[in-house]
Amino acid sequence: MLALTRIAVGVFFLFFAQYKLASPAFAHTGYAKYVTGYIQSSAVSFYKPFLQKTVEHAVASGYAVAVTELLIGISLVLGLRVRFFSVVGALFMLNLVLCTWNAPGPGPAWRYLGNQLDNIPLMCLFLLFVAYRAGETWGLDGRGKRSDRIRDAYKKS
Repeated sequence: MLALTRIAVGVFFLFFAQYKLASPAFAHTGYAKYVTGYIQSSAVSFYKPFLQKTVEHAVASGYAVAVTELLIGISLVLGLRVRFFSVVGALFMLNLVLCTWNAPGPGPAWRYLGNQLDNIPLMCLFLLFVAYRAGETWGLDGRGKRSDRIRDAYKKS
């Protein structure tokens, strides 16, 4: 089940990257628009200076986001370097949490968590992929372990 979930999340990230890379509009205008909106309305205050720096280099940052999503997607689908790219993915999702934390506006604290229902679960999945070595089942991360098991079984017989 973990391998299927890993692959499905990888496919999602390939779609996320595809629309950003297929058209230069995201890197040239969309990224700056999104991040400026986060700075003005929903980002956590201590995170705003970092976001402002990325807007100063919006095209490079936009392409960096797209390439990061592409690498995460490829990693998860192929099961290659899953632990490393899952840490990258968890940090990527933490970035989105910090960008959108204040989106619901004033109110009870549960509203902030409710607003993160698309970010926090993905971040938790990435952490599970790290903890349970999700690339070793139906993935290229497991090829060394399989050959070790075959060799050990051959030696025993």
